[in-house]
Amino acid sequence: MSRTSPESRFRLGRCRTGLGLFARVPLRAGVRLIEYTGERISGEEADRRGGRYLFHVDATHAIDATGREYLARYINHACRPNCEARTVGRRVFIYAKRDIAPGEEVTYHYGAVYFRVFIKPMGCRCATCLRRAERVAISPSAAQARLVPSPRAPRAAGSGRRAAPVGAGKVR
Repeated sequence: MSRTSPESRFRLGRCRTGLGLFARVPLRAGVRLIEYTGERISGEEADRRGGRYLFHVDATHAIDATGREYLARYINHACRPNCEARTVGRRVFIYAKRDIAPGEEVTYHYGAVYFRVFIKPMGCRCATCLRRAERVAISPSAAQARLVPSPRAPRAAGSGRRAAPVGAGKVR
């Protein structure tokens, strides 16, 4: 791990979701990048406070990074992130999953509960989801055809049920 300060390796910058954390220098895969720091509070206090900058370490402890001085709070969610969060005891570290180029935004997946409560109702705006939305917007009839099976779909052999067209089901 590099002994340089986080401030020399990262910069805050504008992104599609507001502010994000960007690499200033090349970051190698597998390297511990930054610690998610903040006020350490109980799980009950975290539930009472609520908010978007709470990182639940375990069932009884959380880190509240509401203060703007906590740099890791600016790491945004992505459905296909370049980093991952790892809990070590009661501390949380962010590790690079792959090499990250200078100027690239640092991201990690916030987890299923956070995604369901905060991101899904407003729509995910990570790069992967925006590209997917653009493809669907370009060809809405093709996307609709993948979502709704045709009433004239052939019956699956021997089942009596209609066979679903290729790509039918949930759009991921």
